[in-house]
Parts: sequence; structure tokens; C-alpha cells
Amino acid sequence: MSGVSQATGNPLLGFVHRRRRGAELFLLVLALAVGIGAYAAVGIGVEGTVPADLVGYGGWLAALVIVAHLVVRATATYADPVLLPVVAALNGLGLAVIHRLDLTEDTGFAAQQLIWMTIGVGLFVATLLFLRDHRILTRFTYTSGLGAIVLLLLPMLPLIGNEVRGARIWIRLGPLGFQPGEVAKVLLVVAFAGYLVLHRDALALAGRRLLFVDLPRGRDLGPILGMWLISLGILVFQRDLGSSLLFFGLFLFMLYVATERAGWLVVGGGLFLGGALVAWQLFSHVQTRVNVWLDPFAYYGPGTNDTAFQPVEATFGMAWGGLLGRGFGGGDPGRVPFAESDFIMAAIGEELGLTGMMAVLLLYGLIVERALRAALISRDGFGKLLAAGLGGVFALQVFVVIGGVTGLIPLTGLTTPFLSYGGSSLVANWVIIALLLRVSDLARRPVPELATVEEAGGDDDTQVIRVAR
Repeated sequence: MSGVSQATGNPLLGFVHRRRRGAELFLLVLALAVGIGAYAAVGIGVEGTVPADLVGYGGWLAALVIVAHLVVRATATYADPVLLPVVAALNGLGLAVIHRLDLTEDTGFAAQQLIWMTIGVGLFVATLLFLRDHRILTRFTYTSGLGAIVLLLLPMLPLIGNEVRGARIWIRLGPLGFQPGEVAKVLLVVAFAGYLVLHRDALALAGRRLLFVDLPRGRDLGPILGMWLISLGILVFQRDLGSSLLFFGLFLFMLYVATERAGWLVVGGGLFLGGALVAWQLFSHVQTRVNVWLDPFAYYGPGTNDTAFQPVEATFGMAWGGLLGRGFGGGDPGRVPFAESDFIMAAIGEELGLTGMMAVLLLYGLIVERALRAALISRDGFGKLLAAGLGGVFALQVFVVIGGVTGLIPLTGLTTPFLSYGGSSLVANWVIIALLLRVSDLARRPVPELATVEEAGGDDDTQVIRVAR
């Protein structure tokens, strides 16, 4: 054999993913139909006519989605084709439901949410343009961890910290309010992924075996004890059960993914339950949340301060919605306080029924599934943990929020990703989707091709070398 020939059919090349940008565009058209169609249905159901601003609203929404698609097509050619359409459908539906509540309460939240979506898409585009390789983030492992801790402490400062509905998780700078915990969760995933890639071998070493479970060694418990103390601090000082559960559960999930040891789940679960029981005994606001969860009707009605008014009214609304819902304009979701943020799933359950709620849950399930798929096929350990952690953020947050709305767990106060009104959450979640697309793009790209080159000496022997094309 002489000269250079390209190897074909080599099994080392493995399966090659297609780009699938055309499929993404088709799914985006369906997602826009969901968002714009829901907006039109709200106007017809509530006011009896198509909204006068439908063309302007639909054009703005379509422009944002198309710009996002074009950037993905140009900078992340092999990225997952399902993530962006699913997010566009959820965001569009959320805008329509917020607009439905605006027509009842005259708040103008939908217009503000569309502006926040524009900012979120802008950061989504910037992330894909400037972050061409997710592995660069490993350089900022400890910086990200320090930044996350600083952000979590900001609401405790006396001048900028702001308490909203009993939870001190906001900062306010003039007219602008911001929830730093939403940015902190992204930084924590980066920090956890970078740390666990470096130390997972030590953390995976077997310790003592107890009841068929290999428990970690005592000297390796430092990281989990640190996160346990941070989560308890959030619960006690910021009165935020949801963020406490989210951050600790996220670290525990990523620790299990990195080490594949069930012992960490046993130790971590025991620590969290023990801390939660102590907080329940010592702090009145935790007791109130738990008592309302256990017996909401005992705290509803005259003489009870209506502590359970929000969850009970949400339960009535979802029950009235039934299987198929009352239709946009047929229910009364405005009876639930803060339905546009904490309880937007109750509004969906009332007017779109159990069917609508299951469809939304299916969309969230697709986001988590695609994130875990990207983690499975990623070729580097950091990418695997980063994608798994970002998928875990959505899984935990959806469980915590919808579990609280439906009465499965105590109320937490977190927002439903892409649906609820709230700029901090929406912007952070768009950045998370950009990171997932970057990981999936590098994971789905073809592996370096193989070529053969003639060895020096003039004989027919050949040597196979790897050539990155």
C-alpha cells in the first residue's frame, strides 16, 4: 500500500450522529404554534376576541426562537435537536398563562416576562458564541464555588437583602429585584462537576459495610458535611426550604453519579432528614409549613388566619378543572395568591385539566432525559457530570415545586422552570439550556477519523495514525 488512504468502515469510528437541525426547526414551528395558539385562545376565552397585539407578540416570540435556532445551527451543529423546541413550548405556554392571569388582575406581568425572555435568549446566544468548549469551565471550579457561596449570602446583608413572603432570598438594588440563588445553582453545578472529577476516586473508596451498603470513609465526609451545613443555613436563616432541598439534593445526586455508591445517598439522606427534623422542632416558620401540609383545612377559613388559603384554593381549582380543564377563561385561577409564580401549575390544572398538567410534566421529563442522554454519550468526565447535574437541577426543582402545589411535600416557594413569572429563574434556565446544548454538541460530533500513512523505507508495511479533521 502506498500513499495516504482514508480508512472507511472502521469499527473504531462507531455510530455517527446526524446534525438534525431541520428536525429542530420543524419542532420549533410546533412549539411556536403552542405558544402563540395559547395566547390567542386566552384572548378568545376571556374577552371573546383575538388579542389585538397577537401579530406583534407572535412576531417577537418567533424572532427570539428563530435567532436561538440560527445560533445553534451556526455554533453547535451537532447539538441535541429536542431541547430548544421543548423549552420554547414551555416558555410560550407560560407567557400565555401569565397573560391569562393579567386579564383578571391587571398586573402586566406577561409583558415583563417577555422582556426577561429576551434577556434570557440573549444570554443563551452569548453562552453558545463565547463558550465553544465546556471543558474550559474546569478552570473555574473553585471560583464558581466561591461565587455561589457569595451569591447565597447576599440576601442576608442588611442593605440589599429583601424578605418576600417570609423567605429572605432576594436582593434589591433600587427598583430592580433579583434572586441570586438562581445563578448560584448554575455555579454550584460547575463547581461540583469540577471537584468530583478530581476527587471521585478517593470518594469512591470503600469504607465500612452496613446492612449491604458500603458507607464512605469518615475522612471523606468533609464535602457532604459542608453542603449539609450550607443547606441548613439556607433553611434556618433564609427560611427557604425549597432552595435548601435543591442544593443539597443536587450535590448528593452528582456525588452518586460520580462514585456510583449508594452509601452516599444513605448518609446524605439521613443527614438531611435529621437536620430537617431539628429545624422543625426549633423554628416556627418550618413548623407552620409542615402543619399546613399535614392538615391544610385546619388552617383554612375564619379564625385560622387563612395560613393554608393558597394551597387549599389551588386544590379546589385543580379539582374543578378535572381531566380536561375548564378552558382558558372558564376557570378562576386568580383566586390563588401569586398564581403567576409559585402556583402557575395550579392555574394550568384548573383551565387545562389533568391532561394539560401531564403534558407539561412530559415536557420536563424530555428535558431531563435529553440531559442524561448527553451525559451518557459525553466523552469526558467533566461533561458527563455537568450534563447530569444540569438535568438534576430541572428534575429536583420540578419535583419540589409541583410536589408542593399538589400536596405531595410541604410548600417550598421555588418557581416552575420556564413557566412561572420571574426574571432570575428564566434567565438562569436559558443559560442552563445553552450549557446542555454545548455538552451535547461535543458529545455527538464524529470521533476523529483514521488514516493510514506509508512508513519510511519503501516497503508495503503501513502504520495507522489518528488524524483529527
